[in-house]
Formats: sequence, C-alpha cells, structure tokens
Amino acid sequence: MKSLKILSVILLLSVLTFAQNEEIQQGKKAPNFKGTTLDGKNIELNKMLGKGPILVSFWATWCKPCMEELNEYQKIYEEYKQSGFEFIAISTDNEKTIAKVKPLVKSKQSSFTVITDSNSEIARKYYAYQIPYSVLIDKNGTVVYSHSGFMKGDEIKIKKLVKEQLNISTN
Repeated sequence: MKSLKILSVILLLSVLTFAQNEEIQQGKKAPNFKGTTLDGKNIELNKMLGKGPILVSFWATWCKPCMEELNEYQKIYEEYKQSGFEFIAISTDNEKTIAKVKPLVKSKQSSFTVITDSNSEIARKYYAYQIPYSVLIDKNGTVVYSHSGFMKGDEIKIKKLVKEQLNISTN
C-alpha cells in the first residue's frame, strides 16, 4: 500500500513537471539554436525570425506518435509555407538510430527542414524531455505555444495558432 502511494506521488509530480515546463516557456524568448540540415545547410533560429511563425518539433524515428505528428505538421507546412510559416523537425535519435533519420525523411518525401540533435543539446534548451514535443515561436522569437505528446486532433490547435500568427482569418 505504501509503495502504491509513493508511485502515485511520483506520477503526479511527473505530470506537473511536464505541464509546468510547457507553461514556463510560453511568453518567453525562444532559445537560439544552430544546426545542420540533412542536406548539409547550416541554420540558426535567430536568423530565421522575422518572416512568420516557426514550429519546432522534437521527434525520433522510433516514436510512433512522432510520425503521426510529423505527417500532420507536413500538411500544415505545405498549406502555409508561402505565407512565411517555417517548420523545423529536430530528430533526437541517438547514435544507435541516427542513421535511420535521412532514409525515413526521404521515404516520406518531407519538405520541411530536418536537423539532428543526437546529444540533446537543443532539446535540453527547450525542456523537451518527452517526445513528441512541439514549440510554436512567433516571428519575433517569443514562444506562443508548447505541447508534449500527440493525439489526433492536436494539429487543429497548431493550425489555428499558425493562422493567427499569420493574420489569416480562422473561419
């Protein structure tokens, strides 16, 4: 009975910690990061600011909800990239699975920017302790939304927020 209580407390604290991390980021300046895309181009978040919102998604090849999320975000990206919307998918695969990233992205014919973060340097800056983890950043570099996990329907909120950031009617 005592171990059940301890387990319950640990579970509750874990949930509160993840929820708190999401709340902590919203309204704050997004941490800058640099990376190299799968095709060898160097990118830096701060140099991408100013045109429109940027969605950053932390994911891994072995994560099924991540794959579902990336499929949905690809659709949103295709719809709004001409309006200034950017999407950066940051793979958190480690040394054992990193070789799967490029073939997976190629097989899905993804058009968004993909970088790798095998040492979790960027993930730590964003408190991305659980994947998938998404962060929407406005054109000025402020975090307007962050979310852990993915369930079908979560993409509706992201699409609504992207449209708001682009000043596109949400009707």
